Amino acid sequence: MGKLDGQVALISGAARGQGEAQARLFAREGAAVVLGDVLEAEGRQVAESIIDTGGQAMFRNLDVTDQSGWSEIVGQAVEQFGGLNILINNAGILRAGTIEDSTLEEYLEVIDINQVGVWLGIRAAIEPMRETGGGCIVNVSSTAGYEGYAGLSGYVSSKFAVRGITKVAALELAPYNIRVNSVHPGQIDTPMVRDPRIGGSPEGEISVTSPIARAGLPEEVAKMMLFIAADATYSTGAEFQIDGGHMSGRAIPVND
Repeated sequence: MGKLDGQVALISGAARGQGEAQARLFAREGAAVVLGDVLEAEGRQVAESIIDTGGQAMFRNLDVTDQSGWSEIVGQAVEQFGGLNILINNAGILRAGTIEDSTLEEYLEVIDINQVGVWLGIRAAIEPMRETGGGCIVNVSSTAGYEGYAGLSGYVSSKFAVRGITKVAALELAPYNIRVNSVHPGQIDTPMVRDPRIGGSPEGEISVTSPIARAGLPEEVAKMMLFIAADATYSTGAEFQIDGGHMSGRAIPVND
């Protein structure tokens, strides 16, 4: 038996990267998975491959900034699979540029997807989770939700905000038996982290800054999500770091 047998999980940003890894793992653990993303071809391919290997999945186009889109995908999840138990607010983007050189439109694009999208997802999930007696919401923040990174004002602002939204939602939804937690990945091996504007080399290699001297894997983040959804049943309003020790501080070389 899987840890998520009989559960229905909706994952935004599930067409690739961390979201794809989460969708595949949750399906292997028995969940019916609803994949939402604007990357339609990639998302459908992931859903079809899950179905081909014996899992339950469906893909729906989801712009997380669109309130009606959230209502539609949640409704389709309930209609297709009978309810909604887990929501992973995974979708996010990053735009590099200093405050001086960025436009308001560029800043707000990041805020709308990374911050407002999370708020809309939480709001859309409340009613179906109440109807099934509770649920679990996981919001993806970042180590950028704890500290600043020059050139990433929109991203950092949005990820700090996700921490705050999570705390408020945890308080408000606890009476409905809905747990709300945030996850804070560090350097995870995805195309975004390999971008030279973000910290990768011109060759696309990751410049590792964590005490564990490698980048994390999307599959490792997925395992953290599974733990929160299936095992961390007394945790709500909590912050789960998966950053190779990055937030522990900076290592100081010791001379022999």
